[in-house]
Amino acid sequence: MYRMTVEPAWSLDAWRTAARDALHAGVPPDELDWDDADRPSLLGASLPGPDPDRANSRVPRALLALAERVLAHRDPHRHALLYRLTWRWANGEPTLLSNPLDADVQRAHQLEKAVRRDMHKMKAFVRFRALPGAEERFVAWFEPEHRIVDLVAPFFARRFAGMRWAILAPYRSVAWDGQLLSFGAGATPGDAPGEDAQEALWQAYYAHIFNPARLNPRMMRQEMPQKYWKHLPETHRLPTLIRDAGVRVREMAERDAQSPRKPAMVRGALAQAAGDRAAVATAGQGLGSLEAAARACRACPLWQPATQTVWGEGPVGARVMVVGEQPGDEEDLSGRPFVGPAGRLLDRALQELAIDRAALYLTNAVKHFKFELRGKRRLHRNPAVSEQHACAPWLREEIRAVRPGVIVCLGATAARAVLGPGFAVMDGRGRWQALEDGTRVLATVHPAWVLRQPAGATREAAYRGFVADLSRVSGASPPDASMPP
Repeated sequence: MYRMTVEPAWSLDAWRTAARDALHAGVPPDELDWDDADRPSLLGASLPGPDPDRANSRVPRALLALAERVLAHRDPHRHALLYRLTWRWANGEPTLLSNPLDADVQRAHQLEKAVRRDMHKMKAFVRFRALPGAEERFVAWFEPEHRIVDLVAPFFARRFAGMRWAILAPYRSVAWDGQLLSFGAGATPGDAPGEDAQEALWQAYYAHIFNPARLNPRMMRQEMPQKYWKHLPETHRLPTLIRDAGVRVREMAERDAQSPRKPAMVRGALAQAAGDRAAVATAGQGLGSLEAAARACRACPLWQPATQTVWGEGPVGARVMVVGEQPGDEEDLSGRPFVGPAGRLLDRALQELAIDRAALYLTNAVKHFKFELRGKRRLHRNPAVSEQHACAPWLREEIRAVRPGVIVCLGATAARAVLGPGFAVMDGRGRWQALEDGTRVLATVHPAWVLRQPAGATREAAYRGFVADLSRVSGASPPDASMPP
């Protein structure tokens, strides 16, 4: 009897090496004892030398793909099962994997399915929290049923490429520094931070999108098993939301029906926001009235999935107005513009140029967050032309109320909203433009564009170009130096 140990127990490379040596030596499955203990050793008798007739035996790709996930299962017999399949394939059963009635094949697919389900749950239920005292670093604690951290880590590296994060599990940990994944030993729940400030915002958003009319507790527990609830901030509100669901459904049923209205375009969007054309005159009286009218806007579908209207922020009469594209995830939850990753990059640039953010008026061309759901994450989507047109009157009235001397457009959507649909940001960035009323306009890239550049020298160069453009507003170069005649 030959005793084999795979270290680490979930490693495809380690199992493949051991299985290949045993296969080339001609050792049948019933003469191997696969040890699942975490010891990097080969115990028992030494394997015999390779059999020349088996020296060129190779495991098929389909079996390796299956083995990669089966090895992550905690079943102590998985190594033996996989070797048995390998032995049978190499000894006269080349179509083995295509036989769904074979007991070994069935068992392997059962294990693989359980691992895939666990991977899906990890992607859906990992919640990162800000690491106290470390800027832009996040940590998550997760307890997978199987040993899947190595399998799922590349997904998180792609999804959160711009973050610096770590995921801690009882048997394994992984960290991402923006370029490389680093794996380490397991951890305990106490090694991860407690609740952070963003969780209250996430709970508010979850309560906002919770639909009591579609409540199905059985299905909800099937898709979101209760063993994960202790790590999910949104579940803290679930008992109350479930309890009040009946009352909310009755209120929805008793509410008077409202006739659908066709979205108004451009100027008509303001009129529809307040219910009639009197809203334009009301909004024009000041930013407060304008904001109140905008919160009732139904001129395009973006208001439905968004948490709230995100209005501009800053003093009336500000010399400089900064216009971005649309709110992001954090802006949608907080109700304030430029508070997410792009906003923090903008703050960094402003600080370098000694520009006081509080003296600026910051807003967006589109007032609602447009996104698509990927699991539990809301990913930004560019607003459609019709949605930009629907929001155009709000921005125009906002400019009239603030009366800035300079408008800075961040990104193509903002530039087109202010300078017209034919303006190309990359061609005209950093050069002064002029509106008909004499207002100076400077267009540059959006800070989110900078963050999307590859980390390192490329992103730093993009950031320096962004700062150089903004420096024209700060007075580092004469504001009229390149004004058109």
